[in-house]
Amino acid sequence: MIKSLVPYLVKKYIRFDKSQPFISISAILAFLGVSIGLMVLIVAMAIMNGTSKEFEEKISTMSYPITVVPSSKQYISDELFQALQERFPKFVMSPYLNTQAIIKQNGQMSGVIVFGVDFNHEAKINNIINKSLKKYGFPKKFETILGENIAKTYALEVGKRVTVVFTEASPGGFSLLPTMKRFKVKGTFKSGLQAYDSAYFYTTLEALSKIVKVKEGYYHGIHISSPKPVEDIKSIRKILPIGYSAVGWWQQNGNLFSAMAMEKKALFIVLMLIILVASLNIISSLLMTVMNRRKEIALLLALGATKEEIKKAFFYLGSLIGGAGVVMGALLGLLGIYVLGHFDIVTLPADVYGTSKLPLDLSMFDFIATVVGAVFIVLFSSYYPSKKATEVDILTTLRNE
Repeated sequence: MIKSLVPYLVKKYIRFDKSQPFISISAILAFLGVSIGLMVLIVAMAIMNGTSKEFEEKISTMSYPITVVPSSKQYISDELFQALQERFPKFVMSPYLNTQAIIKQNGQMSGVIVFGVDFNHEAKINNIINKSLKKYGFPKKFETILGENIAKTYALEVGKRVTVVFTEASPGGFSLLPTMKRFKVKGTFKSGLQAYDSAYFYTTLEALSKIVKVKEGYYHGIHISSPKPVEDIKSIRKILPIGYSAVGWWQQNGNLFSAMAMEKKALFIVLMLIILVASLNIISSLLMTVMNRRKEIALLLALGATKEEIKKAFFYLGSLIGGAGVVMGALLGLLGIYVLGHFDIVTLPADVYGTSKLPLDLSMFDFIATVVGAVFIVLFSSYYPSKKATEVDILTTLRNE
């Protein structure tokens, strides 16, 4: 009988009490609060993770995972490029020249960043440029592949020519004048991020080297793609001669991802507080049950039930209410992710977020962290009322009630 007392009390107190309906309603609200809170938290973590990875993928492609640049010297020689290729044959590398320039077309002007690249190498490291090359073909000398927004702004169609003004000066009469060159539009690219689509302008190494007056076989830098850039950059730095450095895309965009990580942590804390508030209903429900059942508790204690059994009964009762809410919330959260991922319920402006589809990616760590956090709150909320149930004064309660 003693062994079956705890489950008997749990079954008895979990049932709807018609005489005290508010207690049962409070328990139901606690269950729903924990469920909805956990569901929202899981979906929010998936959205934050998905958004972060989407931006990371876009930025790492156009910013390139690793960039080798001269720190104290002016250029990188082709000998260093060949040496890096021999040392890291599994890495994909693309040497480049770059400069700032101004597009002048139809009375309009705007700044762009001009890259001179070997498109055979660039196609292997940049998926966005590779797609454009497959569609339009490889540019020849003084042909360009430019961002889609640039083409829209200046009404540049394939085959049209665009005037580009470079900061490099060329002699003209009795003074030096900015270098101006007309490029033929070979094609456009779309990265999904306006910052790149409105500013990046690609042409051949041969063309840009003549404009910026750089000898053949010398570059401003080398873009590198590797399987694990965060780890691989250390190996690259070890073999670089003095005067050269390697920079990762995460260092160039550190502020953005630090802000997103901080936002994710803040969102986790705020939404976990929702579960904490919902768990207060567990405390109030159990405390009301204890107050309503004081006579029964005192009688059970007088008949030989131990305080540990009473404590366990109310602790299990609270854990059952909250635990059921956690299970239901986890299932609803996973269901919500599935629905949002397979149906276009929420669409995003592609020019702002880089994609029109809601990005979702729930990591196992985030899922476990949210569930464990919710379970901890539920157990903590169940402990205090169960402890309070053991403090019933047997003699006073039986004499007065």
